[in-house]
Amino acid sequence: MLVLFETAAGYAIFKVLNEKKLQEVDSLWKEFETPEKANKIVKLKHFEKFQDTTEALAASTALVEGKLSKNLKKILKKIVAKDAHEQLAVADAKLGGVIKDKLNLSCIHSPMVTELMRGIRSQIEGLITGLPSREMAAMCLGLAHSLSRYKLKFSPDKVDTMIIQAISLLDDLDKELNNYIMRCREWYGWHFPELGKIITDNLMYCKCVRKVGDRSNFASSDVSDILPEEIEEDVKAAAEISMGTEVSEEDINNIILLCDQVIEISEYRTQLYDYLKNRMMAIAPNLTIMVGELVGARLIAHAGSLLNLAKHPASTVQLLGAEKALFRALKTKRDTPKFGLIYHASLVGQSNTKNKGKISRMLAAKTALTIRYDALGENTSAEMGAENRLKVETRLRLLEERGIRRISGTGKALARADKYQNKSEVKIFDPSGDSTLPAVSKKRKIQEVEEQGAEVVVKAKKLKAEMKEETTVEDGEPVKKKKKKKDKEKQAEEAVLSEEPPTSPIAENTEKKKKKKKKMKEDEA
Repeated sequence: MLVLFETAAGYAIFKVLNEKKLQEVDSLWKEFETPEKANKIVKLKHFEKFQDTTEALAASTALVEGKLSKNLKKILKKIVAKDAHEQLAVADAKLGGVIKDKLNLSCIHSPMVTELMRGIRSQIEGLITGLPSREMAAMCLGLAHSLSRYKLKFSPDKVDTMIIQAISLLDDLDKELNNYIMRCREWYGWHFPELGKIITDNLMYCKCVRKVGDRSNFASSDVSDILPEEIEEDVKAAAEISMGTEVSEEDINNIILLCDQVIEISEYRTQLYDYLKNRMMAIAPNLTIMVGELVGARLIAHAGSLLNLAKHPASTVQLLGAEKALFRALKTKRDTPKFGLIYHASLVGQSNTKNKGKISRMLAAKTALTIRYDALGENTSAEMGAENRLKVETRLRLLEERGIRRISGTGKALARADKYQNKSEVKIFDPSGDSTLPAVSKKRKIQEVEEQGAEVVVKAKKLKAEMKEETTVEDGEPVKKKKKKKDKEKQAEEAVLSEEPPTSPIAENTEKKKKKKKKMKEDEA
C-alpha cells in the first residue's frame, strides 16, 4: 500500500512496510510514538518539494476543493503507475475519486487511513530527511496565512467598507440637499413667491430658476423642456401678477449659483445610488433582494461589516437601529419595539398596522439566513433570497386575507365588507339584591306618607268650600242652617278619615314620640 501525504514543503509518497499492524486502528498511535517505530511502519518512497509559496498555495487549494493539480498528476503517473497493483491511501475521499477516474488507480479512504495520516504528521521530521525544522515551521506558517486568505475569498469586490462609506455619504447628501433646496426656495420666494406653490418638484424648481432668473423673463422664455405645458402656462400667468419684491441682478446671480450647486449634488447623488446598488448586488445579493439595497446597506453599516451582521441572531437584526427605544422600554417596563431599520423594507410597508410586527419578525428571520449565506457561502447566486422573499410575501397575503375570509361554509368565499356595529349590551350589577332590608327605603316611605296626608287636607278643604256654597239666597236674604251645617262638617271629616290609608309604623312611632314629649312637659309643669 502507498500513502499520498502533502506537507507545507511538498508532496510525499510513503510505502507501508507492515500492513498487519494497520488493522489495529485503536492502537495504531503506539506505533508512531518515536521516529524509529514510525520508520518500521512506513518508508519514504518519493518527495517532491515545492518551488515557492505560490505553488504550495495552489496545491493546497486544489486539495481542499478536491481537485487534481498538474504537479500531483505528473508525480502519480511517474511514481505510482509503476506499482499500479497497489492501493493508494488518500486523506480525502473526493480526491480519491478524481484520481481513480483520471489515472485509473485504486484509492482507499477509511478510519485506518485517517489514523495513519495522523501518525505520519506527528513524526514527519523523522520520516522526511533533509528538511530543517526551522525551515519547515516557516513554510507551514506562510502556507497557513495564504490558505486562510484564500478561504476568506479576499477580493476588492467583496469589501463591505465601500458600502458603509457610500450609505453614510448618501445620507449626508440628502441632508445637505434638503438644506440647500429650502434656502433656495426661501430666497427666491421673496422675488416670486407663487412659483413655489406651482412647482412642487425641487429639481424642476432649481432648473427653472437657473434658466429664467428674474420673474419678468418668464413671459419671453421657453421652459417647455423643464415643465409640462399646463404648469408652464400657470407660471407665466402668475409671473405677470406676482406680489413679490424686486431684487437686484447680483441677488439673482447668487441664487442661480445656489441652484447650480443643488443640481450638481442631485446628479452626484443619483450616480452614488447606482454605485451603491451595484456594490450591494455584488457583495450581498440575497440581502438586497430581501430588504432592498438601502435598508441592507444601513444594516451592514450599523453592524460594522457584513461578517459582524452575520453573527447577529434574527431578533437582533429585527431591532437594529432601535436600541434606545429597546433599553428605554426595558427600563420603564413597557412594551419593547417590534422593528428598527427593517421597518423601512418594502414588505413591512405593504402590511397592515396590525400585521407589521408579525411580518417584521418573519422578515428578520429570513434576512438573517440570507446574510449568513452572503457572508459565509461560496455561491454568489441570489436564488435563496428570491425564495425567502416569496415565502414572506405568501405569509403576508395569508395574514391579510384571514380577516376577510369567513369561517362558516367552505371557508373560501369572501365575507361581505359591512360596517361593523357593536351590539353588545353592558350589564350593570344591581346591589339591591344583596340587601336583606325592605325594598323601599325609610326616606321614601316618609315622603309617601306626607304626600298622602297632603291629599287628605286638600279633599277636606274642597268639602268645606262646597258646604259654604250651599248657603242659598231666598228672596234676596240668606238662610242660615247652623245645625245642618255642623252635621255636614262632621260627615265630611268622617268621610275623609275613612279614605285615609292605614298609618305606617314610622308615622305611629313619630306620634308616640310626640305624646311622650307632651307628657314630659306636663310632668315638668
